[in-house]
Amino acid sequence: MKIVLLGYMASGKSTIGRILAEKMQIPFIDLDDYIEKKEEKTISEIFETKGEIYFRKQEHIYLKELLEKQEDFILSLGGGTPCYAGNMDVLSSFNDAKSVYLKTSINTIVDRLTNEKSKRPLVARLNKEELAEFVAKHLFERSYYYNQSSYKVDNKNRDETVEDLLSLLS
Repeated sequence: MKIVLLGYMASGKSTIGRILAEKMQIPFIDLDDYIEKKEEKTISEIFETKGEIYFRKQEHIYLKELLEKQEDFILSLGGGTPCYAGNMDVLSSFNDAKSVYLKTSINTIVDRLTNEKSKRPLVARLNKEELAEFVAKHLFERSYYYNQSSYKVDNKNRDETVEDLLSLLS
C-alpha cells in the first residue's frame, strides 16, 4: 500500500510520515526531496530559474513516477501538489494509494510557520497577523482539493496523529 500524506505547509506531513514509515517498516519519501534529487536543484532554485509552471509540470511527472512503483511507501506531498495538474485525479486512479489529509488548525500552522520562517521563503516577510490571513486564505482555496483525499485526520499532536493513522490504515 502507498500512503500519501497531504495538507498545508507545516501541517506535519514529513514529520508524521517519517514516524509512520518507521512504525510500518516501509520507506518514507518526501516529494520535494525527490524532485530536488531528480532535478539536481533545490525547489527554490527551480522556481527562480525555471518558474512555477515548469516546477508544477515536473512535480506531476515525478508524482506519477513514484505512484507507478511496485513497492509500498509513505509519500509526503508539497502543500500545493494536490491543487495542480489534476494530481488528485492521478492519486485516485491508483487503487493501492490511499491519500490522507492531515487537517491542521490555522493557529497551529501559524505557530509552526512563525518558528520556521527562515526556511519558508513564501512567508518569510509576513508578520504574525499577515501570516494568519495568508494561511486562512490559502487553506480556504486549497480545501476543495485536500478534501478529495481518501481519509481525513485531525492533526492534534504527533503521537496521537500517528496512532490515528495506524488504526485508520490497518
